[in-house]
Amino acid sequence: MSDLPPNQPPKRPHKGHKGQPGDPRRERDALSGRFEPDPEPAPEPEVEALPAPEGPTQIIDTDYEIGQNNIEGRMPFAFDVHNPVFGISAVAVVLFTVVTLLFPTQLEPVFNGLRDSLTSNLDWFFLLAGNVFVLLSLFLIFSPLGSVRLGGPEATPDFSLTGWFAMLFAAGMGIGLMFYGVSEPMSHFNTALGGVTMEDGVRTDWAPLNGAEGDEMAARRLGMAATIFHWGLHPWGIYAVVALALALFAYNKGLPLTLRSVFYPIFGERIWGTPGHIIDVLAVLATLFGLATSLGLGAEQATAGLNFLFGLPADNLTKVILILCITGVATCSVVLGVEKGVKRLSEINMVLAFLLLGFVIIVGPTWAIISGFFGNLGAYARDLIPLSNPFGRTDDNFRSGWTAFYWAWWISWSPFVGMFIARVSRGRTVRQFLIAVLIVPMLISVLWMTALGGTAISLTLDGVSTISDAALELKLFEMLALLPLTAITSFIGIVLVIVFFVTSSDSGSLVIDTISAGGKVNSPVPQRVFWCGIEGIVAIALLLGGGLGALQAMAVSTGLPFTIVLLGACYAIVKGLMAERRELA
Repeated sequence: MSDLPPNQPPKRPHKGHKGQPGDPRRERDALSGRFEPDPEPAPEPEVEALPAPEGPTQIIDTDYEIGQNNIEGRMPFAFDVHNPVFGISAVAVVLFTVVTLLFPTQLEPVFNGLRDSLTSNLDWFFLLAGNVFVLLSLFLIFSPLGSVRLGGPEATPDFSLTGWFAMLFAAGMGIGLMFYGVSEPMSHFNTALGGVTMEDGVRTDWAPLNGAEGDEMAARRLGMAATIFHWGLHPWGIYAVVALALALFAYNKGLPLTLRSVFYPIFGERIWGTPGHIIDVLAVLATLFGLATSLGLGAEQATAGLNFLFGLPADNLTKVILILCITGVATCSVVLGVEKGVKRLSEINMVLAFLLLGFVIIVGPTWAIISGFFGNLGAYARDLIPLSNPFGRTDDNFRSGWTAFYWAWWISWSPFVGMFIARVSRGRTVRQFLIAVLIVPMLISVLWMTALGGTAISLTLDGVSTISDAALELKLFEMLALLPLTAITSFIGIVLVIVFFVTSSDSGSLVIDTISAGGKVNSPVPQRVFWCGIEGIVAIALLLGGGLGALQAMAVSTGLPFTIVLLGACYAIVKGLMAERRELA
């Protein structure tokens, strides 16, 4: 690694990256990777086109050229793929899908056993790693390292705050909030209210911590605290670590926008060889199966909603048709232009989500929701350390069945969400970045869970039993059925699930393609179409080969090795930021 003199012109200047934050041209460039002026249509550039750092930064001097290990061709479709990352990843996914579709009955118990084994035996590892990510993020917010600007000291943001927040929120956990917004608070409330149960000296209940047997108010507070724990600082801390690492080494160090670049401080030039290949293959597989889990959940809920509203059969055939249709829409978005589709769909999502949220707050128990927001934050703060503790607890079912699965799921999603956040966060300081990524979405998640889950709990305490009795994927619609304008709000709920589905699929295909193309962000469109189709096929295979248990099993199994990768990234982040501070001194 060598420093460039502060006044030396940066490598590969890009004249097209101009304008104020939020300008359409600037936003298009940030998402598409095209930073050169293009007054008239031109062929795709041969190399990746991330903007050069602006101002003095410690650019890493390497002989590696982006795309030097790629295989290019035009028959039968244009392709530009990294050798061997694309080949290994594609073959592994295709073989897995074929085997799962051929032997669905035999594999279902295998998937369930794999999930239970990993979450019960390694729950302490997932919890411990999650704590590391949160503590690092909080440390950097208050540290002098937080003043480092992503993209160089003279860089300015590509997106307005509104557009930025919309994409952060939609990319992070949209489908999950729809699926679990009512069901999870209700589940934790009911198990906490039931208290601790023992059989043969073994605790068999699913209550968080020690439960709150018979105490409705205490059970409500504990249930909401446990829910917020799963959707608060920890998941966003995981996303923040990946996004910060990618943005730092791409925009400040001049390396390709791919996971292997983060490990240059550890492996040096070896990241362009076998260690880097392993990291990128793990990133592709983790992202793909994390996305498949979310798409499967979305299909489950959308199908349940269509059955609830229109009487369509809630069977596997309907789910498969739904996944195929939505994957087709996502593919069209990829073909027509991901940079436009992702941003516009994200903004549509934000508007619809806040309309639904505002409706529930206004027509539901308004005062209970408003006061509950602050009360739930207090309960979360009170129980955060006990819930984060990986050792010496007795609530094994909750810790392994809920928390460990969630942490593995978030980690498997982290390459996708992290790279997408990195792509839209250039120009922010590390402190601004972390506050936005860590705190703002957490507060929105708390409000969402308080409004939807809190309303469901209030209705249950008033004597309504239909929400508690409903299946997980139906609890949202059963709650909306007890409020005015049921048909309209339920339809909005279905649309939200579907649009979240589309944005996850098309932006996910972009991220996977970037990794499997060796860091190129402007690779041929057919490659993105390939990955978009593969995401839908994997989700179908897992649904048919074991349902929700299979989806969860693959998220956990790919999340485990990637957790080790992320712990290494924490060291690389600190080392990289310290070098940036020295450059500015």
